[in-house]
Amino acid sequence: MSSSLPGGTWTLGDLPVSRFGYGAMQLAGPGVMGPPADRDAALAVLREARDLGITHIDTAGVYGPRVTNRLIREALHPYPEALHVATKVGAERDERGGWPPAREPEDLRRAVHENLEDLGLDALDLVNLRLGDAQGPQPGSLAKPLEVLVGLREEGLVRNLGVSNATAEQVAEARSIAPIVCVQNMYNLAHRQDDGMIDELAEQGIAYVPFFPLGGFSPLQSEALSAVAARLEATPMSVALAWLLQRSPNILLIAGTSSVAHLRENAAGAGLRLCAEDLAELDVIGRP
Repeated sequence: MSSSLPGGTWTLGDLPVSRFGYGAMQLAGPGVMGPPADRDAALAVLREARDLGITHIDTAGVYGPRVTNRLIREALHPYPEALHVATKVGAERDERGGWPPAREPEDLRRAVHENLEDLGLDALDLVNLRLGDAQGPQPGSLAKPLEVLVGLREEGLVRNLGVSNATAEQVAEARSIAPIVCVQNMYNLAHRQDDGMIDELAEQGIAYVPFFPLGGFSPLQSEALSAVAARLEATPMSVALAWLLQRSPNILLIAGTSSVAHLRENAAGAGLRLCAEDLAELDVIGRP
């Protein structure tokens, strides 16, 4: 396995992982529903991630639903000892492709057991409790669902816990209930609402995992980003990923793709070194 991935490593609880990881959401069909158009290509991307030395793969049972987890098992099981899979519970899919909450105790237990079955594991390395809704984090206590996951961890079915789509208040509440090894929220050059949270978590040794690191399903559009990329003879996506790795040492990337070539480009591009002038120019993008 390669050791040349950008960013080095971070320890999620008891799991040493590459800071450059892979998010499996795009391996499902359109709208993250159904099987991939090219199953062999999806399996090839997962195997390329392993061969590049990526040791952090992010997934969820609702991707498909139950599509990406089964692809991960088909491509990579038995898993290399160094490879760790993070998943999410707390939502389901409806017939319209929505993401309604599913955080009742029976929902969470079922989701954990389905993840175990589909991934072919006896225990899940990391389970993130997904909060909020499709519009983003929403206020409210997470105690009841998190305590269910704490119970599943005590049963030996879950090794580490995190929260996703969470407010700062929910993160604080979660940490008062159980050790939390990561927070997974939307964050990128253009969406900087969690700047303070990232710095606080870094001081506490807790990872921050930005989803939609390139702006969601559409690439980031910014004159400043394009100007820096042109000056460095790089792609805007490379610059955006490199900025995240340099933003804070506790940021872990899970940029997704369904293309082997694109995965390789992301891995190479994230290693771009940005100088102080580049960082200052980029810093204005997400500022009010």
